[in-house]
Amino acid sequence: MNISTSLRRVKAPLALVAAVTLAASACGGSDAGSDGENGGALSGKVKIDGSSTVAPLSSAASEFYAEEQSKVQVTVATSGTGGGFKKFCVGETDISDASREIKDEEIETCKKNNIEYEKFSVANDALSVVVHKDNDWLECLTTDQLKKIWEPGSKVKNWNEVDPKFPKEELKLFGPGTDSGTFDYFTDAINGEEGASRTDYSPSEDDNVIVTGVAGSKGGLGYFGFSYYEENKDKLKLVDIDGGDGCVTPSVESTQDGSYAPLGRQLFIYPSNAGLKKPQVLDFVEYYVENHKKIAEDAQFIPLNDEQEKELEASLDKLKKAAK
Repeated sequence: MNISTSLRRVKAPLALVAAVTLAASACGGSDAGSDGENGGALSGKVKIDGSSTVAPLSSAASEFYAEEQSKVQVTVATSGTGGGFKKFCVGETDISDASREIKDEEIETCKKNNIEYEKFSVANDALSVVVHKDNDWLECLTTDQLKKIWEPGSKVKNWNEVDPKFPKEELKLFGPGTDSGTFDYFTDAINGEEGASRTDYSPSEDDNVIVTGVAGSKGGLGYFGFSYYEENKDKLKLVDIDGGDGCVTPSVESTQDGSYAPLGRQLFIYPSNAGLKKPQVLDFVEYYVENHKKIAEDAQFIPLNDEQEKELEASLDKLKKAAK
């Protein structure tokens, strides 16, 4: 399989795409693309599903890619990291967006269905805790306070039960559903066990629903990826987190240097080997990885640090050699 060697470039900046699905081109096409007559033009489909956190990143990548390969149709759906792997591991999608690494049980499902894959870390994320914009009593929460709020069986109903200095304001909680990689990551980091959480909150696999919930409740609190706060900072207030070494604001710098702990994380795409045999899927993945920094910045994500970037480059080189 030959890899496209055309010069790739990112043109105009794009706004963050928060839609559930996005097609890079309105035209249709078969799953299997082929070289065209005009300078290696490709066609066909690239099917992506998974994390709602990673979806805006993949959507931005697909819009940029459409400038290079307008006949390739890239669809980006969001059923959560877990929901995405369910489809991916039975061969329904080419690429799975993930805000955590694939689980052992998901690996086994893929093996049973002869689904092999590659993994690429394409950006960083600061999992962000947010409250209503008019919340005037809260600047920082410790991880112990977050656990007190979110641990299984928690009976905390009012803010003054989190800290007596806080007002007696009803605490309304919003967060990702159980198919979300963000849910898995947060519960593991804060409650010490993946999936361990109180259940009496308003869950959604759509982070925009969480934004609406917190923005509409003065006592509201929720969590999701950093890009959703950046996109909605006029509606929400960001909370600093104290993981044991003082209060730290989630930011590009604190995430890249590791000081925003334990809620800094990497984001991934998992292309299947079967998908990579399709010229348009392989070309899209290469484009995505090669342009990861500009794509991340455009979509208001946190780019990889130097060490992570070297690892990504090595993974891409390995993919290119295998594809020749």
